[in-house]
Amino acid sequence: MEAELRSQPETWARAADLRAEQSLLPSTGQRIAVVGCGTSWFMAQSYATLRETAGLGVTDAFAASEAFVDREYDAVVALTRSGTTTEVLELLEQLRASGSTARTVGVVGDPNTPLVDLVDDVVALPFADEKSVVQTRFATTSLALIRASLGENIDTAIRDAQTAVDEELDDTLVSADQYSFLGAYWTVGLAHEAALKMREASQSWTESYPAKEYRHGPIAIAAPGRVTWMFGSAPSGLAADVAVTGAHFENSDLDGMADLIRAQRVALARARRFELDPDHPRNLTRSVILAP
Repeated sequence: MEAELRSQPETWARAADLRAEQSLLPSTGQRIAVVGCGTSWFMAQSYATLRETAGLGVTDAFAASEAFVDREYDAVVALTRSGTTTEVLELLEQLRASGSTARTVGVVGDPNTPLVDLVDDVVALPFADEKSVVQTRFATTSLALIRASLGENIDTAIRDAQTAVDEELDDTLVSADQYSFLGAYWTVGLAHEAALKMREASQSWTESYPAKEYRHGPIAIAAPGRVTWMFGSAPSGLAADVAVTGAHFENSDLDGMADLIRAQRVALARARRFELDPDHPRNLTRSVILAP
């Protein structure tokens, strides 16, 4: 996990240069759905918000197991590191069997998998694939590729990623007994992903919300020794409201994806502190393959 998360500045830069692969993603004006499971679902949420906010077309994000893709979409994008996730493969098989005219695109880490035969176009990122069960660089590298495909210059994000890799971690973050991760717009997906990383790698108590929802109940658990972690610009007054609770409010100036690297590093540090193996967390496998 450490080697993979530390490689992210390099893998993002490689993804930003993949112009041919970026051109396979849906074009401007198309109505699309983006599907995935777990981490990939959260990246799909970020993709959807980025694309719609940029005015590039209707974009819906679904967990593959709960997707409604019979809505006359022009394209369906499936995100999956392994290319073997049962719910994603079932959805693609259903689309094909239904005679859907939606073009299907798979963004995958391992191109030698069943997904490849079920989609019209494949965006393969084998250099971002991972051995650790806990996913780090494939998720962010996929999102780096997506952001570049939408016309973003991600040079600042890459520089911020190196900062996030190199900086010393504040023990206040590593030693907390509870975490609430918050995001706004495209960083909501990052907040959900940060919470998942902490649960997977270190069995920590974490929650995640859109930032403006936090004061509608969840702030009740904020207290000394706990962390409220905001990705991106915080809503007005939020920092002050958290300060009243005694919780630590974390809000970096780094690009949201780079700040996610900091959360990944905290998850790894906690795993080591508790003598856990983040590469092989309990109850988890690299890919969820369901029995028929």
